[in-house]
Amino acid sequence: MPSNALDMKVYGGIKLYAGTGSADLAQKVADYLKQPLCGRDIIQFPNENLFVKLHSSVRGQDVYLIQTTSSPVHRNLMELLIMIQTLKLDSAARITAVIPYLAYGRSDKKDQPRVPITARLIADMIEVAGADRYIIIEPHAGQVQGFFSVPGDVLTAFHEIMEYLVQIKPNLKDPVVVTVDLGFAKKGRNVAASIDAPIAFIEKRRVANDAKAQALTIIGDVKERDVILVDDEIDTGGSIVQAVNLVKQNGARDVYVVCVHPIFSSSAAERLAALPVKQFITTDTVPLPPEKASLLGDRIKVLTVSSLLGEVILRAHEGRSVGEMFNE
Repeated sequence: MPSNALDMKVYGGIKLYAGTGSADLAQKVADYLKQPLCGRDIIQFPNENLFVKLHSSVRGQDVYLIQTTSSPVHRNLMELLIMIQTLKLDSAARITAVIPYLAYGRSDKKDQPRVPITARLIADMIEVAGADRYIIIEPHAGQVQGFFSVPGDVLTAFHEIMEYLVQIKPNLKDPVVVTVDLGFAKKGRNVAASIDAPIAFIEKRRVANDAKAQALTIIGDVKERDVILVDDEIDTGGSIVQAVNLVKQNGARDVYVVCVHPIFSSSAAERLAALPVKQFITTDTVPLPPEKASLLGDRIKVLTVSSLLGEVILRAHEGRSVGEMFNE
């Protein structure tokens, strides 16, 4: 701890809480910080109403609540909101909502008439519940951070992913980074630069008034190269299936699929398992059920974001820069 940290600290000690959506990740964060997870009861009544009770007081403390909002989305979201309010009513000095995966991130604008901006609603709900700060990882749209009025930290897990790619690069033949669509081009360039590899892009074009009707082309060269396909999340797996098939048709050798958030909804895991992919590289922002992980077997590599979250929590508590972690 820096010498001036005690002068900067205006809250009590760190108190870590976990919702049921991020129990394993929260324990890893607690291990990193050498802090115990605080006890709480979360009970669902027969009518599906939730009840939360803390095992000890948080009055005057600096509280960090770790809870993802992946499936079951609405159960996890209500758990997050109710736990925040519980902490607020128990007089916590500061409450930080640590949300590894923020649901409704795609609903970030009115792109057609008579539709909501649900991501803004989620941000409002988190603030109304009582959160003083937030920490989120790799939101689908960067403007989501503008929906919050309270301060927060928007993190990327690609630092962990890029470290792993650097480790395996010597085993790859002429690797090229390929983004699944042009919207991810900037992040893709950062990945390519970090491992000193060229980049290519997949372009999607609508050929009819049908959301599923797309013509795809590759901007760049993948022939006789190992391909690293990157995206922020995999939901149903449709885009990845198209992308893998496209790069293979264009002469790619081994394919590595990279994403931060393994949503894997519906039958996505089955669809991915059938692809000619050498390895799937992802993180634990979203818990991957054993039955889905087993379909991918030893082809899936799950990197943990626990040290990232733990270090950011420590720096936020001590009033130190988070940007310094990334030389920013």
